[in-house]
Amino acid sequence: MLTSIKTDNISPTKKLGMMYFRVAIVLFGAQLLMGLIAAIQFIYPNFLFEIFDFSVARMVHINALVVWMLYAMIGSVYYMLPDETGEEAVGLGLGKLAFWVLTAAVAVVVLVFIFIQVGPGKESTIWFINEGREYIEAPRWADIGIVVVVLIFYYNVFFTFLKGRKTGIMTVMIANLLALAGLYLAGMFFTDNISMDQYWWWWVIHLWVEATWEVFVGTLAAYALIKIISAKREIVEMWLWIEVLMLFGSGILGLGHHYFWIGTPEYWWEIGALFSSLEPVPLVAMFVHVLYDWGKEQGANGNKPAIMNGPAMAWIVTNAFGNFLGAGIWGFFHTLPQVNIYTHGTQFTAAHGHLAFFGAYATILIGMMYMGVQGAYGVKQMKATFNSKMAIFLITFGVMGMTIALTIAGYEQVLVERAELGGGWDAFFTAQNLPWYVQAQVWRTIMGIVTFIGFVYLVLDLLTIGTKAKSQEV
Repeated sequence: MLTSIKTDNISPTKKLGMMYFRVAIVLFGAQLLMGLIAAIQFIYPNFLFEIFDFSVARMVHINALVVWMLYAMIGSVYYMLPDETGEEAVGLGLGKLAFWVLTAAVAVVVLVFIFIQVGPGKESTIWFINEGREYIEAPRWADIGIVVVVLIFYYNVFFTFLKGRKTGIMTVMIANLLALAGLYLAGMFFTDNISMDQYWWWWVIHLWVEATWEVFVGTLAAYALIKIISAKREIVEMWLWIEVLMLFGSGILGLGHHYFWIGTPEYWWEIGALFSSLEPVPLVAMFVHVLYDWGKEQGANGNKPAIMNGPAMAWIVTNAFGNFLGAGIWGFFHTLPQVNIYTHGTQFTAAHGHLAFFGAYATILIGMMYMGVQGAYGVKQMKATFNSKMAIFLITFGVMGMTIALTIAGYEQVLVERAELGGGWDAFFTAQNLPWYVQAQVWRTIMGIVTFIGFVYLVLDLLTIGTKAKSQEV
């Protein structure tokens, strides 16, 4: 995928970033395909039963999501590194080796998930098949391999940073990558106490996405706004530091909303509920401030606003408000403990997860891919095409439709399964067979198909938009 994109016009470091983008888009497609299979199995439980079970489809769906985003994140850092530091990456050969090792390891893990699926309750299963920890199921050998690859990546970025220019964006990026790599280690050990084990597990699951990943998105947004609309560096970096302050404060304390029901003290109810709601605020503020200043300055000069990359800008603006909706609004829907006691473990969680991951992360990473295409073809300006417009419309509409459908399903579960029937196993199965729930799952599947069609348009556009832009400049 994206193999037709030329890379003659860009630096060796950016070429390495494009290699990561190519694998990311393939894994993105795999994630959507597995999600569709799992969605159909919600409606028809016998679909692929004992051939490709729901538990496996869901596992591959979620792990493909995490891995494609990590690939795109690493690709984005390599792509922005020469621009921010003024230097080519240190240890570029080592970086390429790490890419191929990681890609081979991911391919092996996916094949094991699909064809072997599960193993006996022995130490060998943890090492070679599945660690059995939701969202981070990779076997132990792959865990160790991921750590090694990330250490190589961090070495390359850190020593390039020391060698080159020290911008505020790269300073935040360096500190954040260290935290991102360190937090992964919290998921690599087990404790006998389930509450304690869940406590550390959430440090990986939650703080990856609600602290380190959010700050990562902020650095990419700051870099992209400077490149696309010549935003003032002092403005984006000011908001970036505010975001660091709020996210590493509110992110850690906001982690408490996962502690409500695992045996931790009750003071986490108030702490977790309050600080969880603050996390998306600075990123939206940065976008609003930058866009306001940009429009004001363009208007004062009598100029038509110049956007160097239309599709990338569209995805990045979608990111600002998608983050606020998915992580902020839908997250807050069921974060308060008085509400969460009814919504915990229902489709409300899935609704929040789908919109938050899409709005906060997928959008900005797709925007970075478009920037990569622009750089690869060496074009000054890249305008939106029919395919790019269809891609962003269908993918956004599809994800939003899935989110609303899952919210309706969750609402039905809260009313029937939790409030009326008390939350037992009988209540669980009764609720899942009622019309609201079934219809919501049907609509979730339909909207999943819409999203996949949008993905096809996205791939077509990424493969062709550079050539079109190049021909228009000639």
